[in-house]
Amino acid sequence: MVMAVAVAEVGFISLSSCISFSNLRRRRGQFSCPQLLQTHKPLAIKAMSNDPVREWILSEGKATEITRISPVGGGCINLASRYDTDAGSFFVKTNRSIGPSMFEGEALGLNAMYETGSIRVPKPYKVGSLPTGGSYIIMEFIEFGASRSNQSVLGRKLAEMHKAAKSNKGFGFHVNNTIGSTPQINDWTSDWIEFYAEHRLGYQLKLARQQFGDSTIYERGLRLAKNMSPLFENVVIEPCLLHGDLWSGNISSDKNGEPVILDPACYYGHNEAEFGMSWCAGFGGSFYNAYFEVMPKQQGFEQRRDLYMLYHYLNHYNLFGSSYRSSAMSIIDDYLRMLKA
Repeated sequence: MVMAVAVAEVGFISLSSCISFSNLRRRRGQFSCPQLLQTHKPLAIKAMSNDPVREWILSEGKATEITRISPVGGGCINLASRYDTDAGSFFVKTNRSIGPSMFEGEALGLNAMYETGSIRVPKPYKVGSLPTGGSYIIMEFIEFGASRSNQSVLGRKLAEMHKAAKSNKGFGFHVNNTIGSTPQINDWTSDWIEFYAEHRLGYQLKLARQQFGDSTIYERGLRLAKNMSPLFENVVIEPCLLHGDLWSGNISSDKNGEPVILDPACYYGHNEAEFGMSWCAGFGGSFYNAYFEVMPKQQGFEQRRDLYMLYHYLNHYNLFGSSYRSSAMSIIDDYLRMLKA
């Protein structure tokens, strides 16, 4: 049986997602991307109308009639709807309180992945402001299949995306975005170790100190960030386009069984960082075997794996509290012993 499910988030918090591997979608928070409108014209916001979503669908969306509007899921952050028309179906998310910057960041990530022509993602069409306040995003509606995606096909196609999309600006992204509802800083940086130490681990450690007064994890984590370079000896690191938040809830398959990934937190980084949510993704041997056939495994991969998980454990600690602290602290202490730092 085929289930009609709209891609993209519907505003659920992912507290239980890594425990139950449910299909709830992770919520996104607000983060400002003021430079976006000047640099990405295809997603620029046009003049508002009384109903800009309907206006776009009946003009640039090439529909002459909207036959049905139905809610998809539900949640406390975004409202999600399916618009059925004589030109096909569209997926629309709206937020009545947050401006378009959040959806702009999501659209840029989706579009960057879409343009690689590798793994399937929903194509973003339009981001804009609502006349009564808030914002919306219109994107492709993908009909999900009843089964999960094939692990080996997923691994191969993800590797093809990493191989196809590289940045000549270094590590980072065109805009800052969010990981869950946490701001994710993507300032362009020429050195990967510096980028990961400052904008990934360092940012999360500072947040933990600010929120919880956790000076212990802050100080030990910074020691690791300053001493982790031996883990990257003789490793070639290229700035590959990453989904950035690849866990089971953001992976599905279309009605033909082809893998689909959605709800990204994109940036250009070391390809191995894509597996930072593997503790919550269920990747098996067939996935990794297929991936490494396209993107060969580099020396020390297993030693670096927990380092990339640490970013996401710290983020979960900051989002959801102390239940994730012990996992993050254990990884930090293991690396400090290994590196004798």
